[in-house]
Amino acid sequence: MESKELIIEKLKENGCRITKQRLVLIDIILEDECQSCKEIYYKAAQIDHKIGMATVYRMVNTLEEIGAMNRKLVLIL
Repeated sequence: MESKELIIEKLKENGCRITKQRLVLIDIILEDECQSCKEIYYKAAQIDHKIGMATVYRMVNTLEEIGAMNRKLVLIL
């Protein structure tokens, strides 16, 4: 099964609706070109101007909760 399909399946199992905005965000995240929520937001806003920064953060948190992604913390000492 494809990564996107697996993520969608896990979201459904956790009671999340699969909205157009969530699909846009999943596609952007899977492209693996964005390094931050802000970059994901800017790219998503070009596709759908109704997507807000809070939506991006909620989606990233949800994906992290279901084990679909991990946020990496980079510390500069």
